[in-house]
Amino acid sequence: MRVVWEMANREKIFADNRRSIKRVNKSGQFRIIGGQWKGRKLKFIEVEGLRPSLDRIRETLFNWIQREVRGARCLDLFAGSGAIGIEALSRGAAHVDFVELNKKASRQLETNLGLLEADDGNVWHQDAKQFLTSTHQPYDIVFLDPPFNKGMAQEIIDKLVLTNLLGVDSLIYIEIEQGLEITIPESWEELKAKKAGQLQYKLYRVIG
Repeated sequence: MRVVWEMANREKIFADNRRSIKRVNKSGQFRIIGGQWKGRKLKFIEVEGLRPSLDRIRETLFNWIQREVRGARCLDLFAGSGAIGIEALSRGAAHVDFVELNKKASRQLETNLGLLEADDGNVWHQDAKQFLTSTHQPYDIVFLDPPFNKGMAQEIIDKLVLTNLLGVDSLIYIEIEQGLEITIPESWEELKAKKAGQLQYKLYRVIG
């Protein structure tokens, strides 16, 4: 009976999480949860694979990095709605580059930054791999939240290591689907890790 209960409970958690994501997507809005724009609601374009990080996950993430985000140069890869990068700007990041391939999503991101008068955010309508190849500006924090079930996470991690975009003490946040196994470079130290429904999210620091 214990096994049956655990399986049923696990299915309930997955179902609740899927419903939460559907509610977020249906509304077409996300909320900034801290900083100078706390409480502001912004629109996002409903496109396939775009899923703004849930409030509780973003809150956990920024509790993890609250000391490091102020004054940091940040990179929001696969930015989508831009919820994570905008949260970083709201909490005092010096600059955020948002990289988003979907044209409609990137335009909405530009609109939202304009509404916030956020001059320290740049939107790049570009493929993430192409961006990593073409830019040479180092970052203090990289947010990596690729679409699920596309096999992109490992490829981007491997490409990041080959660039000069990360230095000692740079932070890398990774949000991927539950059960996906990735190989982390030896030079990255795991600082935090949590699971939420069908998600797993982790924070790493470059140590050498």
